[in-house]
Amino acid sequence: MLGPCIVRREPVGVAGCIIPWNVPLFVLMLKLGPALAAGATVVVKPAPETPLDAIILAEAVEQAGIPPGVVNIVAAGREVGEHLVRHPDVDKIAFTGSTAAGRRIASICGEQLKRVTLELGGKSAAIILDDVDLPGVIAGLLPGALMNNGQACVAQTRILASRSRYREVADALVAAVRAWTVGDPMDPSTLCGPLVAARQRDRVEGYIALGKQEGATLACGGGRPKGLAKGWYVEPTVFVDVDNRMRIAQEEIFGPVLAVIPYDDEADAVRIANESAYGLSGSVWTGDVDRGLGVARRVRTGTYTVNGFAMEFGAPFGGFKCSGVGRELGPEGLEAYLEPKQINLPPG
Repeated sequence: MLGPCIVRREPVGVAGCIIPWNVPLFVLMLKLGPALAAGATVVVKPAPETPLDAIILAEAVEQAGIPPGVVNIVAAGREVGEHLVRHPDVDKIAFTGSTAAGRRIASICGEQLKRVTLELGGKSAAIILDDVDLPGVIAGLLPGALMNNGQACVAQTRILASRSRYREVADALVAAVRAWTVGDPMDPSTLCGPLVAARQRDRVEGYIALGKQEGATLACGGGRPKGLAKGWYVEPTVFVDVDNRMRIAQEEIFGPVLAVIPYDDEADAVRIANESAYGLSGSVWTGDVDRGLGVARRVRTGTYTVNGFAMEFGAPFGGFKCSGVGRELGPEGLEAYLEPKQINLPPG
């Protein structure tokens, strides 16, 4: 016969946090905040493209009086990242990045039965139902579709429009994208800046060429903007007449490239949205919020918004399917850095 039972939540131990280059400080804090709150120590490996913000954070950590050894910044490349994942003294890995790298990390953690959370890629669908006021929808949708120059895992890059209003939606989207200001990212009027590196521009241009080969219609963009010799720019690009089976509709491009896909009815729109290896984000645009909520419940994705693009920081964030394992933010994000422990006491 047992007496009282105590359930403790103890720190997971040492957490290795591997950070991408696209929104590095934001992603770092998604991991560092709950880790410190849980009482874990942290080794942060920022991306080699963006080490400076992590170094400045290290200075802030030191000035805040956090004891030495609690937060450690190791700016290095991929080999050091794998060393961190494999290290026997690291108890948990928190990774944000590509699905390919996530699979590699998951396999190593699986061998070691090491705790792991993965926030990976996306190919999110924005469903535009046929009852919308189109100008307001386009204005609200574009910031979530082309955010960070398309270099965002949650970007709404598949635009689903009903066949009854397809040309109207496509024409409105193309007109808005053509007006999307491209230029110096330090200029407040700029809406689309350069990509992170030459290799990323090559990747995006490769997908634009592939979209043409697959039979999609290039409605706007597709080239390099004139007068911007410095920086790896690609024009904001829209493909229309896209079949959801095309690679430009199935693979994460990570650049300012949108695919407009037709659907027959609401059920078909949900089917197309779910016809993806990913499930990270998404949205539905409608004149009827209850109808939108019904769509949201049927789309298999970790974050969804009716008539907007949002992320609630007090709620769990993460993905279904190939978009990841586990959650960040909210109580669930804190639990990822805690180990529940049962302690049973004798009677009396």
